[in-house]
Amino acid sequence: MSEHAPATPDDHAAAEGGQPKVRQRMKPGQRREQILQTLAGMLEQPGTERITTALLASKLDVSEAALYRHFASKAQMFEGLIDFIEHSLFSLINQIAEREGDGAQKAARMVTVLLQFGEKNPGMARVMVGDALVFEDERLHQRMNQLFERIESALRQVLRVAAEANKSATPTADAQVRAAALAAFALGQLQRFARSGFKRSPLDHLEASLALMR
Repeated sequence: MSEHAPATPDDHAAAEGGQPKVRQRMKPGQRREQILQTLAGMLEQPGTERITTALLASKLDVSEAALYRHFASKAQMFEGLIDFIEHSLFSLINQIAEREGDGAQKAARMVTVLLQFGEKNPGMARVMVGDALVFEDERLHQRMNQLFERIESALRQVLRVAAEANKSATPTADAQVRAAALAAFALGQLQRFARSGFKRSPLDHLEASLALMR
């Protein structure tokens, strides 16, 4: 992918007349987005080894120095992907939590949208399960751990309401156990998806699996 926009017929005419070519440069925000999209795309290739800035720069057809004009480090690029994951997931999870309805159904829906997001974004799924972060900065692993802790907390909240509605004597404990089981199940489904080379859908047998955890 070239750093500059393709030359137009007018560019070629100017070049033939001895005048310099005029090319449009991407705006900083556009270049940042392109870098993140390219990184995510590279992560979607099954069996991809560690992605270096040299490989990423080569894919973009720019220098490594050009990458560092937009990101201070490769870790910061991965943080950009994690920001996207967090924003995408929690905008949906918060909408589900705020709706009227049964807490158990809300929890099931939260797990479903989490797995749907992973299936639609295979590269992001590898980040979520940590496969893409094996050789990266430890703070990236911590952020992903925190993300799943937040998901489990959201599950606990709606499941506690469900347990209270069902007159449970121990609604908090019940919610904790079910939330932990659902979060572990979702993570396991995403891990299987990533390690199968994206061949085994994380949504396989979803309804039956959720029914077993009600």
